[in-house]
Amino acid sequence: MARFKHLSKKLRLIKYGKRTRWAPFWTVPKIYGTGRRVHPGRHTDVKRSWRRTKIKA
Repeated sequence: MARFKHLSKKLRLIKYGKRTRWAPFWTVPKIYGTGRRVHPGRHTDVKRSWRRTKIKA
């Protein structure tokens, strides 16, 4: 990638980076109740890895 990145491209990359984060931890007891232990990554809609899936940014 180029050393100098345009601001618009940087903002798009930041937006895509936020989409791959886990869901908040408090969503687990809200959905399943307090007894069930589930990883919050299961509630993330868009799962993307820098290795597997590339983005058109």
